Amino acid sequence: MAQPIPTNIITGFLGVGKTTAIQHLLAQKPAEERWAILVNEFGEVGIDGSLMAGSSSENQGVFIREVPGGCMCCTAGLPMQIALNMLLARAKPQRLLIEPTGLGHPKEVLASLAAPHYRELIDLRVTLTLVDARQVRRGDLLEHQTFREQLAVSDVIVASKSDLYQAEDLPALQDFLATSEALQGRTLYPVEHGALELDWLTPPTRLDLTGLPPAPAGTGGEDAEPTDPELPEEGYLCMVNQGEGFHSRGWVFSHSWVFDVEKLLAVVNDINADRAKGVFITNRGVAAFNKSGDVLTQFELDECLDSRMECIGRSEQALSNLESALLDCVIAR
Repeated sequence: MAQPIPTNIITGFLGVGKTTAIQHLLAQKPAEERWAILVNEFGEVGIDGSLMAGSSSENQGVFIREVPGGCMCCTAGLPMQIALNMLLARAKPQRLLIEPTGLGHPKEVLASLAAPHYRELIDLRVTLTLVDARQVRRGDLLEHQTFREQLAVSDVIVASKSDLYQAEDLPALQDFLATSEALQGRTLYPVEHGALELDWLTPPTRLDLTGLPPAPAGTGGEDAEPTDPELPEEGYLCMVNQGEGFHSRGWVFSHSWVFDVEKLLAVVNDINADRAKGVFITNRGVAAFNKSGDVLTQFELDECLDSRMECIGRSEQALSNLESALLDCVIAR
């Protein structure tokens, strides 16, 4: 590639609205540009790629690759490098967006980008860290290592979901940033509904990749195309993961299955989890659900390859009965 690819990392803790923010950026993409998006998810069932691809396609110059299972920045960075190599070769993009899982360590993602192989390919621009100021005011995450690391690597801090704030929430975030010498001087943008501005992506990062210990090279010989898990005779598959004090449970259902959308809505409303996302083939088309805490968003997509759902929470027991509830929503197989 003749010119290094402008690259942005968009990070933030679980449920802060990263996927919605990237969807908003995609809506602003110049029609003539090709963009690539590398998404890491904590759960074993990838959902974000389906949410983004449901309204954007390769015909519109958007190429998406997922690294499920929270493994973008583990195993010496090899899962990320393999996925990134394939994505760049396929898309030949003019912009690259990387979304690490909300429970991942962005410094390890940056270490992978510091590998010599990428130094002539990647032009790292600002890293945007999304923060929910309500969590800061309550003190939910202030001592969480991943949250503090996400702030440490930021060039721009986005106070997401600001339309839901109480009067004291944003000042609490501002005070927190002002009292941290390491975070002083960061640009702070309050944002509603993930409405990032395209020009926020342009400035160069303040980070020095050459100062990071590079991840071991893994850029040759591993570029086999990953395959989706094969569904058993039952027509669905459940996969689990855990780490950082959280548990995930995800399902993939056969593309021939049709769900009752009203029953699904009731099930999702009752889920007790920090994060729940789903894409379903229903009796009213393709329905997507995105729930963070008690806030549920439902919207329609143009298409999807199958139905799938992923839930992440601190309590494994809270997710244990969800499978039977989802199966009760099936009206055709």
